[in-house]
Amino acid sequence: MYSKLTRFFVANICVCFLLLLSGNEVMAQADFGNATKLNKDWQFKLSDQTDAATAEKLDRSWRGVQLPHDWSVRQPLSPSLASATGYLPGGIGWYRKQVFVDADKQGQQLYLYFEGVYNRSEVFVNGHSLGKRPNGYVSFMYDLTPHLKYGAENTIAVRVDHTQDADSRWYTGSGIYRDVWLVQANKVHLEPWGLYVYPEVNKNKGTLKIETPVQNHSDQAVNLHVTHTLVDAAGKTVTKKTTKLNVPKNGKEAVNSSLEVRDPMLWNLDNPNLYTLQTIITHDGKIVDQSSVRTGFRTYTFDPNKGFALNGTWMKVKGVCLHHDAGVLGAAVYPEVWRRRLLQLKSMGVNAIRTSHNPQATSLYALCDELGMLVMNEAFDEWEFPKRKWLSGWNVGTPGFQGAFDYFKEWGERDLADMVRRDRNHLSIFAWSIGNEVDYPNDPYSHPVLDGAQGGGFTQPIFGGYRKDAPDAMQLGDIAKRLAAVVREHDKSRPVTAGLAGVAMSNETAYPSALDIAGYNYTESRYQEDHAKYPERVIYGSENRHDYGAWKAVTDNDHVFGQFLWTGIDYLGESGRWPSRGFYSGLLDFAGSMKPRGYFRASLWSDKPMAYIGTYPVQGGGAATDTWSQLEAEQGQKQDQAPSMDAWPVWNYNEGQQIRVVSYSNAPKVYLTLNGRKVGAEKSADDRHGIVYWDIPYAAGTLTVIGLDESGNEIAKHDLKTSKRSYALKVVEGANQAVAADGGLAQIGLQIVDQDGVVVPTADDEITCQIVGSGTLLGMEAGNNSDMSDYTDNQQRAFKGKMMVYVRADGKPSEEIRVRFTAPWLQAAEVTIPLK
Repeated sequence: MYSKLTRFFVANICVCFLLLLSGNEVMAQADFGNATKLNKDWQFKLSDQTDAATAEKLDRSWRGVQLPHDWSVRQPLSPSLASATGYLPGGIGWYRKQVFVDADKQGQQLYLYFEGVYNRSEVFVNGHSLGKRPNGYVSFMYDLTPHLKYGAENTIAVRVDHTQDADSRWYTGSGIYRDVWLVQANKVHLEPWGLYVYPEVNKNKGTLKIETPVQNHSDQAVNLHVTHTLVDAAGKTVTKKTTKLNVPKNGKEAVNSSLEVRDPMLWNLDNPNLYTLQTIITHDGKIVDQSSVRTGFRTYTFDPNKGFALNGTWMKVKGVCLHHDAGVLGAAVYPEVWRRRLLQLKSMGVNAIRTSHNPQATSLYALCDELGMLVMNEAFDEWEFPKRKWLSGWNVGTPGFQGAFDYFKEWGERDLADMVRRDRNHLSIFAWSIGNEVDYPNDPYSHPVLDGAQGGGFTQPIFGGYRKDAPDAMQLGDIAKRLAAVVREHDKSRPVTAGLAGVAMSNETAYPSALDIAGYNYTESRYQEDHAKYPERVIYGSENRHDYGAWKAVTDNDHVFGQFLWTGIDYLGESGRWPSRGFYSGLLDFAGSMKPRGYFRASLWSDKPMAYIGTYPVQGGGAATDTWSQLEAEQGQKQDQAPSMDAWPVWNYNEGQQIRVVSYSNAPKVYLTLNGRKVGAEKSADDRHGIVYWDIPYAAGTLTVIGLDESGNEIAKHDLKTSKRSYALKVVEGANQAVAADGGLAQIGLQIVDQDGVVVPTADDEITCQIVGSGTLLGMEAGNNSDMSDYTDNQQRAFKGKMMVYVRADGKPSEEIRVRFTAPWLQAAEVTIPLK
């Protein structure tokens, strides 16, 4: 249990579960039994039907789908729908699937495991309701055993009720948008999400402590042997131990054991060393259950004065907040997409993510384990009362108040416990967040400090002043204490945190003191003041804008251990006024391509030498394109500021036109050349905005920025070339990539180039995709926030001369898929995707 310490030190080892099944290796999320993925051959109907769970035949209104499936993103965008959820609809949908259960499975336990269904789902088997789960982000499982027909087909039906289609401040998706598994187990098996692994590290010795609960569904007590074997990355056994366990009939029992390792290879951000923990349960010499788990050792420290240390090394957390969608794919995001995106983020120096504002797919955490990325795992965006949901643009108009609040009292603590139990063995997770901005002043909680009469940080009435009729902010502390206790019941190895939006108001309550570390959302102004006032508090930026000053507030204060930018990737929903698909402040766009502000962030965060140039006209250019800046400009609150972090790599203007050339670089000095001749002065980034710029007259050709080290040696370089007329489509990513034949995803990157092969950054040609072979087009994403056209067909306009295309494989190994791209007046491009 965490106590109120001035120094917080823990050693943690975590695990991501991998079951090796006969036939294929698949990631099983329930950590017991034999799991088979049930993603294929579902039937779907987008409307309600009273007999959908029991009907013997389905009419023509049903259609075949494969999981993961998000029905909302496949519907037309409409300005009549809520901007909060991306102008996309919800509704009620039904899913059905037939599953044949062999007669020899009788006597075993069979479970149905859902990684995520949005939302308010009810699951049936053979007409029997197994239960309801309102939260659309948590994983859940039902025992099918009492209702199965053996040696026969069984009907699984799922009703999904997303009629409250504006129930979130961002796009959620609708349907069974994550994987589904059928888990077969013996009567005696590991408890689902029960295996819990954590270490104690002392100098060069690591002690791996393991809690192993086992369930017994039989009518006889059993005497078991539990064997744990730790294997290194080379497949060599490091240590092994067997422990006896007696489990009563129709009951459960746990065994606690430990494994000692000399000089363990530590997991870190540059070398995410992983081991494998194999657990085998035997009865009378026969294996009754087993689990194979990736694991690794690390230590971390939180200190109110020095910040955060990983494995004893003090560092700054360079984090980003991430929602769970991927543009045209909606909420049905494949692991391959997350891998590409995480690698892009890591390449610019990002070392942490915050799962805003809900638990995400297990595959994301597994990738962070593998790639070396810290994770702050977050549970909720609202508690017992609803927040405003904007319907006609971001923070404008009259809000709605749908949400998850109506089931929080009944389900909140269970949802949180299930998140922690499911994810606690992932090495990448370093903190649990119990809430985001639940303390936003007057949305919904209020406190007298908002009148400005008290010395809590407000000197004048704010957010409309104190509202006596609003929920009392003092409740925040009570709720936070209950939620923090839930986390600590299931995991004592990590701190509890939350993202505070109304820090000055929350300081008047017990909310911050219920946390181990306190996240400040957009409240850099209080970093020093609160550090002095609350010297035991560990502070970090849990949500921050991209400006240079917000980062300096971290680097200039040792006690602030890092920040999480809003946001790492553009996301659907929380849209501005129509036309706007989503929130456009990401380092990456909807397609996962790096935006100019991604290069700006790399200049601040990357350890590798880099230089970038972008441009815009001096007159009428340089306006920031993120949602904040657009709203502020619209309301007259903020003027465009130079230089911009949103300067695109374009060198096509009118001869002699005054152009601002902006450079983002971590080199000590940079200089500019145009067609080989130096222009302007050699410069270093100033301390106000961290950006270098020159105003020069345009001339066609090649514009180059060169970064120099302190000795004047070239260490980085970036060219911009004037492009000619669009000439051809070019595949720049995904050529000859082999993908898994059964459900693997190909990501094909396209560019529009001129006859010299130079990218045409202003091109927006309409591209058509044609597929030959066993493949399905899942979507074409160019990253254009204002393109509200049809995303369900095989045609889409490029944006900034680029596009990403997603193709799912539905064939057999050794087959191939041919994908051809055409556009009027341009040379076509084609790619072959071999299946494995």
